[in-house]
Amino acid sequence: MNFKGVAMNRREFISRAAWMGAATVAASKLSGCATINGCTEGGTMMGFAAEPLPTIKVGIVGLGARGPGAVGRLSAIPNVEVVAVCDLIPERAERQRDVLVKAGKKAPKVFSGSLDVWKKMVDLPEVNLVYITTPWLWHTPMAVYAMKAGKHAVSEIPAAVTVDQCWELVETSEKTRRHYMMLENCCYGENEMLALMLCRKGMLGELVHGEGAYIHDLRAAKFNPNGYQGMWRLNYSKAHTGCPYPMHGLGPIAQYMNINRGDKFEYLTSISSAQFGLSEYAVKTFGKESEQAKASYKLGDMSTTVIKTHKGRTIMVQHDTTSPRPYSRINTASGTKSILADYPLRIAFEPKAHGWLSDAELQKVREEYKHPLWKSSGEIAKKVGGHGGMDFLMDLRLCYCLQKGLPLDMDVYDAASWSCLVELTEKSTVRRGTPMDIPDFTRGGWKTAKPLDIVDVQI
Repeated sequence: MNFKGVAMNRREFISRAAWMGAATVAASKLSGCATINGCTEGGTMMGFAAEPLPTIKVGIVGLGARGPGAVGRLSAIPNVEVVAVCDLIPERAERQRDVLVKAGKKAPKVFSGSLDVWKKMVDLPEVNLVYITTPWLWHTPMAVYAMKAGKHAVSEIPAAVTVDQCWELVETSEKTRRHYMMLENCCYGENEMLALMLCRKGMLGELVHGEGAYIHDLRAAKFNPNGYQGMWRLNYSKAHTGCPYPMHGLGPIAQYMNINRGDKFEYLTSISSAQFGLSEYAVKTFGKESEQAKASYKLGDMSTTVIKTHKGRTIMVQHDTTSPRPYSRINTASGTKSILADYPLRIAFEPKAHGWLSDAELQKVREEYKHPLWKSSGEIAKKVGGHGGMDFLMDLRLCYCLQKGLPLDMDVYDAASWSCLVELTEKSTVRRGTPMDIPDFTRGGWKTAKPLDIVDVQI
């Protein structure tokens, strides 16, 4: 494939991606499926454990920003083989093949050069796990295709960008009996897992309120033509508002509160500030007469969403990728006994809850309540890398569960519940904060589902 052909495919990709949101809504709902206890034929995926996979053979699609890291991490896990790599740009796929060979691994099969070549990779009989690290709009179509092909599927976040796509993932997973997991790495952060331990041990009391966020200045990356493939993230900011990326902050809070496993989201209301930052940045960087400065951007600088749960808890979720602020996921869990707040990490316990623990006291708590996964594998994770090690721990647990035939830490219902906010927050925002009901993707299964255990791996 020559460079001219690849460039043409890139333009075609950008054009198709702009319309994919509307097209997938129309085609996404599986119709006419028989049901069992309200679930698609095949039954619930709550607590589902697939047959063990002693050797996991991974096909990775999308080798731009996130894919190369996944290649390195997965190939470092025992009994995991990266057997195929795929990207629209041939050089990217070939580079990862060469990286694996240089590391002493068997050369993976390489797929590249067209928009639908990934299907050939998914259809390989040896692939049993499809790992998707493409732009957002491809996540649902690729995961659905993979599950229908009999493969387990995981993807970067968000899992979906519409409620209908969320249902499509749920129904496909139920019908095919294949796992789908959204790769929410922040659930494996050291402080997030510390908070989970404190919740499980009752140190925070009854949880009342949580706060999470994705606050990350991405202005330079969005406007960089060599950044996001085809500048898809900037294009999304032009077309949508609301909270397009709630999972980093929301996922850990949902696990603290046993969402879908004893409690569930009921409804949300969402508002956004006006859009200031992208236009200002464009004027400053490219000039006031530039195409970038004259463009229209819908995404408000700060989106704030409040969720009410069935048990009466509240969760605040914020999103801001435009303001000059330090990175933060907020990560606050407030209970009837104490509070944990992050960025920086602080904890306050009764009866001295009016002041934060001293540095020495905080360190003692961190050691006493360190999550077993970080105890057993934290040092290895930091060496392998990926956002301080949490990416590797996520991949390690995923592969461990698949190899042992265990339920996954995050299932398709989590993916749907967290991702449906993408559409619902936009609808609420454009309707002046109108409350939006959040679907129960478990169809009542949350009432009896077992909460996530304190998990570990045995290396």
